[in-house]
Amino acid sequence: MNTLWWLGLGLLALPVLWHRQRRQRIRQEPLATARFLPRADPQQLRVWRWTERLLLLARCLLLAAVIAWLADLVLPWRRDAVLIPAGTDSVWAERQIKQAGLYDASWVAVPSGDPFAWLARHDREWRPDARLLVLGNVPMPAMLPRSRHRIEVRSKAASFPGTEQRVVVVSKRAAQWRAMFAALDGPRRYKVDEAPDGAAELVVWDVPQAPPASLRAPLWWAGDEASFPELKKAAQADGIRYADSARGRVWASNAWPPAGPQAARRLFESWQRLHYAPVPYTMPSQSIAPTASATPSQSSGALRYLLTLILLGLFAVERILAHASRH
Repeated sequence: MNTLWWLGLGLLALPVLWHRQRRQRIRQEPLATARFLPRADPQQLRVWRWTERLLLLARCLLLAAVIAWLADLVLPWRRDAVLIPAGTDSVWAERQIKQAGLYDASWVAVPSGDPFAWLARHDREWRPDARLLVLGNVPMPAMLPRSRHRIEVRSKAASFPGTEQRVVVVSKRAAQWRAMFAALDGPRRYKVDEAPDGAAELVVWDVPQAPPASLRAPLWWAGDEASFPELKKAAQADGIRYADSARGRVWASNAWPPAGPQAARRLFESWQRLHYAPVPYTMPSQSIAPTASATPSQSSGALRYLLTLILLGLFAVERILAHASRH
């Protein structure tokens, strides 16, 4: 009830005045017997009478619902809840819920990108004594969330999945290039292929001929710069020249091939950090104390959706009653 839209409830007097019975002027007609009566001045008496009471009620309710929708009425109805971002391990989540003593609480699926942003939009829906538990791979926010409720965060970093990335090597010294990727360990595996077709993340082009137009890749390592005219005006950074082309971004250096597998790996991972979005840092498990001065977000909650349905229903009823009153 902390919005100025509620001052509009005074507008409910408009349909009341509208539906007041209007005074009707009585038509005068001469009567033969009126000549024997004493002359008297006409008098008018104002009497409040109501007409079309159902239509009046529908219009008052419709106006009140519009004001409530604009004021974004929110009634705290949620109790203890567990917020589970998408992709959270269900077995681990159930174990954490039991340890926190919130197994009877409601489970709410929230977006995995920023569960605190979703919580801020719906913070007014929880009762003052509600407990909130956030589980899963929760990204670390720039600032701790401010809420009127205590928030317990139990994080679990996502395991790095095993991946396989295809590398195409077209060179007369292919064995030397293949050695750059064959010795790399870890969950990331590289499939080195010498066929210049299909999709690849990296193409090593170390021949004087121009690559086929059908071959595409996000990254190219040019062993022979004559095959790429874009490199004539390329920018330079740390001894590496790079330029964007229709095939992808081309990198070239006078020190190709790299000095060893580790150098090739660092070079390839540096490109991936520039090309792909960084992986967010997982927030440490902690308990966030409530903030009494936290300002509730004015974003609409679940009750606005219900008010929208009520508005549509009242509008339909009002139109039906108005049409019936004219006929």
